Amino acid sequence: MPTDSSGLLAIPLARWFDRQLQTLADAAGCPAIAAMSGATIMAERVAPRGFPVPGRIAAGGKSKLLHARDGWIALTLSRDIDHELLPALFGDADFLVEDEAAIAAAVGARDWRDLLALGRDLGLALAGIDEVPASPPSQVLARGGRRERLVGEAPLVVDLSSLWAGPLAGHFFHLAGARVVKVESKTRPDRMREYDPHFYGLLNQGKASVQMDFTDPGQVAELIALIRRADIVIEAARVRGLLQLGIDANALVREVPGLVWLTVTGHGATGDAANWVGIGHDCGVAGGLSRAILDVTGDVGYVGDAIADPLTGILAAIEGWRAYQSGEAQRIGFALSACVARALAEERAYDRAALDDELRAWRAAEGQPFPHYRPRALQDELRPLGADNAAWLGAAAPC
Repeated sequence: MPTDSSGLLAIPLARWFDRQLQTLADAAGCPAIAAMSGATIMAERVAPRGFPVPGRIAAGGKSKLLHARDGWIALTLSRDIDHELLPALFGDADFLVEDEAAIAAAVGARDWRDLLALGRDLGLALAGIDEVPASPPSQVLARGGRRERLVGEAPLVVDLSSLWAGPLAGHFFHLAGARVVKVESKTRPDRMREYDPHFYGLLNQGKASVQMDFTDPGQVAELIALIRRADIVIEAARVRGLLQLGIDANALVREVPGLVWLTVTGHGATGDAANWVGIGHDCGVAGGLSRAILDVTGDVGYVGDAIADPLTGILAAIEGWRAYQSGEAQRIGFALSACVARALAEERAYDRAALDDELRAWRAAEGQPFPHYRPRALQDELRPLGADNAAWLGAAAPC
């Protein structure tokens, strides 16, 4: 397997990731993917920035494991609005929202299930270490007709996603020979572009760049026309968000033969879970990794870096490519928390003893430099934002 054996600290589930890389490489006929290292991909967001191996505070400091009255929860406060919601979460209009000790005390005075339910209703990203994912790792949400494709035809991928999981899936499609068009909002471009330009480049190199005003009906119509020409669409929007823009994913899948639509969510695309906020850190907790490390070490902690994102990205690429090869139109939803639970269960079945050893070593390494395996460099051009609007939108767009 490609994961390094150079004596660096092992990232739990990197071995599982390597097996998925081989699966995708076999399906897509792409040796370059097989040669990649799971550990490299899982570490390349934070290792170059000097972040340490996390304990109860995730890399970046925005997500923390806190002890409630009856168990542990992860609370992520990464947006300005998150702190503004704390008075409602704790039932105190005068709550000191920036006081870390006050937040810990307020969590400690409440049951974790009550916090989880109320916090998710408010729109906060929380997770309990003992929760069970509400959705399957992936599920087909809609089906449509079949499309016959020429042998060796390069698929057209429209990547509407941002941050990590979705763009990583799009990156794998690019490596497999697809034409990938990354679409970003004029008012809210991918936050990773400014937050970490190098990491953004690793995920989005080789993709065409389109920038759009999603409030302009004419431009939305051009986007829908592009989607109708596509083979695969990747998005990670809130379920209601696309519909509010006038984009009905299920209807498009039913109408466009062979269209594969990949929807990435924190906890699922149906039912109450569709409205829950989740990011890679807390979704890793919801998927069972913090419970797993507590069980083998007696101490709770985060595993990896926003680990739900890369695990979901590789699974979305595998299932998306298989769906494309089948020719059948389908919309597939992916839940970050459940993808973590799947990877954990599969790795336990593969080699439980080795995984437990890695979890012990990981928890003991808190504060040490995050392991940096075989760092990658850009191999393809990173297109300027909006550089390819003329090429892909309107009358000039290719068929």
